[in-house]
Amino acid sequence: MTPFLAYEDKGADTSSRPPLVLVHGHPFDHTMWAPQIEAFAAERRVIAPDLRGYGASPVTPGITPLSVFAQDIGDLLEELKVESYVLAGLSMGGQIAMECYARFGDRVRGLVLADTFPAAETPVGKRVRNAMADRLLREGMRGYADEVLEKMVAPYAAPQVKAHVHRMMTGTPPEGAAAALRGRAERPDYRELLTRVTVPSLVVAGADDTYTPVSDARAMHAALPDSTLQVIESAAHMPNLERPEAFNAALREFLARVDP
Repeated sequence: MTPFLAYEDKGADTSSRPPLVLVHGHPFDHTMWAPQIEAFAAERRVIAPDLRGYGASPVTPGITPLSVFAQDIGDLLEELKVESYVLAGLSMGGQIAMECYARFGDRVRGLVLADTFPAAETPVGKRVRNAMADRLLREGMRGYADEVLEKMVAPYAAPQVKAHVHRMMTGTPPEGAAAALRGRAERPDYRELLTRVTVPSLVVAGADDTYTPVSDARAMHAALPDSTLQVIESAAHMPNLERPEAFNAALREFLARVDP
């Protein structure tokens, strides 16, 4: 059966090193992980899907709950015959990774949560997300992308990084982005789940992230039973793109812990 999601699948599948599965954030696509795919595919299998409604994957208008995103990833990995893996997600991707752990945590060998947070949405946040969904359907992505670019990445980020992030945002179908916003507004609270995670975890945060500040990362680190915290200096919400060398060094050290 042809997988529902578009995806990139690179590197060698070895018994000694579990595949690395990378879940992108909103409103991006799998190419946000380009520096990590390039760095780690030389030593292990790396799988980076485009989530439903993003990149080259199909768009389903309406509401896409995090549970649907998680099930899509689970179905893809079943199709690819991937039995266990290290799961990494950034921002919304981190929340999807938490939902994946809640649903099929027995397959997860290690968990990487980058620039994300586990709490459920507030009533005000729900209204804001639904209003933004309405706006994206009405106006498209460009105005939003222009407004938030220098919060997604720091104002001092390299021009090519800014261009890449802006290109991903403007290339996202508004219907897909709006469906994700509405679904994310109804997400569950994952804080109790984190206290029950039994695998090693890595929590990463950009030092200058205003969407998910370092205080959120410290709280997750405190909740997770076996976790490492890495704060990436001179980076905002996307340290994997802004400071790929530092991000990759933290990830490589973590993977060395997880590998047999």
